[in-house]
Amino acid sequence: MSFRYESLDELDADGIEVQLDAAQAVLLERSELVDVRRVDVGTYRLLPNGRVGAVRFDDLQIEVTPKQKLGVAHLIFLLGYAKNPGFRPETVTAETYGDLWPAMAKSLIASVEQALTMGLLQGYRTEQEALQTVRGRIAFEDQLRRRPGYFLPIEVRYDEFSPDIAENQILLAAIYLMLGVPRLQPETRRRLLHLAARFAGVTRLLPGRPAPSWQPSRLNDRYQSALGLAEILLRHSSTRVSAAGVEMSAFVVVMWEVFEDFVTVALKEALAGYPGYLESQLAAYLTGDGDWTTGRTGGSGDSPGDVFMQIDVVHRDEAGNPDVVFDAKYKLASSAGTNANPDHYQMLAYCTSLQVPVAWLIYAGGGNDIRRRIKNAEVEVVAAPINLRQSPHEILARIRQIALAAVRGK
Repeated sequence: MSFRYESLDELDADGIEVQLDAAQAVLLERSELVDVRRVDVGTYRLLPNGRVGAVRFDDLQIEVTPKQKLGVAHLIFLLGYAKNPGFRPETVTAETYGDLWPAMAKSLIASVEQALTMGLLQGYRTEQEALQTVRGRIAFEDQLRRRPGYFLPIEVRYDEFSPDIAENQILLAAIYLMLGVPRLQPETRRRLLHLAARFAGVTRLLPGRPAPSWQPSRLNDRYQSALGLAEILLRHSSTRVSAAGVEMSAFVVVMWEVFEDFVTVALKEALAGYPGYLESQLAAYLTGDGDWTTGRTGGSGDSPGDVFMQIDVVHRDEAGNPDVVFDAKYKLASSAGTNANPDHYQMLAYCTSLQVPVAWLIYAGGGNDIRRRIKNAEVEVVAAPINLRQSPHEILARIRQIALAAVRGK
């Protein structure tokens, strides 16, 4: 069976036409990677919808690539850092470029193998069972409820030192997720199976079940890189089987959400030691009695004429007053920084509502900062690009540069 590979850019307005059977079309639509429009019998037009990633069937892979042709390592870094600033650049082990699935699988293998160099992590977990002798603590309430008047068996609770802990369950779930991907190379599949066998005694999570929570500590420090990658895979990946038996694996992310989350977290990290503080998703009103201090309307309440806004990030001074607005735009109205009317209208509205003199419009792109003074208003808008093709260290340094320039009024 020949393998087909179809790719389109996330900004490709024309999309592409592909040959799909009805079951594949249904699964692809459910993945939400692209909009699927039927053209003719067996022919469909695929259009980007703000998401990037890949869907793979047995004989076909469809991929939507980021506008900047980001490598897998860059995408993993943005996703990981947005959820956990402890996900440092040096922990990204994925290939910089290449096919998504092999790169993800190889990266997971490398991370888990590194985590297991000192053996399987173990920890204490609380168990309860009925025994003939006392072990640990007697569960008196359960004993009375289940066996009133009987002395044996005894309901007891005790702490068991076991490998069946959240950290191992997450890693094992990610390994089995990758094993469900079609058309993996035999060597990659062999290494995944070998790793799965090392998790003897660990409960395998059911597909679709939320991953258990865990807390970073000195004891699981060697696991944290692998856990960060595993959680990304579990959060954004899925496998489906149609009624006709067609298998599909999907990895799908919404890029504007990823970029907005990343910028918000990175700004907070950059300004953690400076006076004032950042607040994300601030509720504000452009008209009416809305009050940004509470995010609620004043005494007259909401009215049809009130214009509600939600601002990405606002910096407040030590007294709690807003002094800088930040807004993350993955796709600027104009990638060249010209004719950016809608974005500047929005920034002017934010600044007017909060009585803030400057707004920083942070977007994914190259070039230099562009400062614009709004006529007849004491408002300045700075369009500040971040080149996502740079190394993670350079991206974080750029965010820090923007953050410090904003709060220092430069």
